[in-house]
Amino acid sequence: MEHRSGSVEVITGSMFCGKTDELIRRLRRATIARQKVQVFKPAIDFRYAVRKVTSHAGTDFEAQPIEQAGEVLTHLDSETTVVAIDEAQFFDSQIIDIVQRLADLGMRVIVAGLDTDFRGEPFGPMPVLMAKAEHVDKLQAICMICGEPASRTQRIINGKPARYDDPVVIIGAAEMYEARCRKHHEVPKE
Repeated sequence: MEHRSGSVEVITGSMFCGKTDELIRRLRRATIARQKVQVFKPAIDFRYAVRKVTSHAGTDFEAQPIEQAGEVLTHLDSETTVVAIDEAQFFDSQIIDIVQRLADLGMRVIVAGLDTDFRGEPFGPMPVLMAKAEHVDKLQAICMICGEPASRTQRIINGKPARYDDPVVIIGAAEMYEARCRKHHEVPKE
């Protein structure tokens, strides 16, 4: 009898730290190893392509856009051994149970997403996914102000830092967000 032990890997960090590039690197390696890979992404993220996960650097990989976490199970192929979920912070908490279920079934599950929102607060299901994962890689970007390692995502509106009470989810890229270090991350509360 074949023994396959499932696992959960989380790739996290601020925007522009290379999460999606690292996810795609792992997926390409799995493909080279002739593993059946399926990739899912939130349908609301169509910044670069609707049916691909695409990094800010331009690398991409075919993906299935879904509205809700439960659709992962609906679209899952019986031959799949590696499941990847990009931008997991945008899904509801159901994604946690789905990721655990897939790993319990023996699959390798790779999850990528922001660990904190623009306010510096834990983002969606990511803290729980990180706590339950076997492997967590927290990547850092480069601060757009000082060049030091950056672990925060700064939202910019009309050239100024977004306010704490602004909406948490606004899909965007370099036109709205910057990577910042702790010292240069600003979130005015008033």
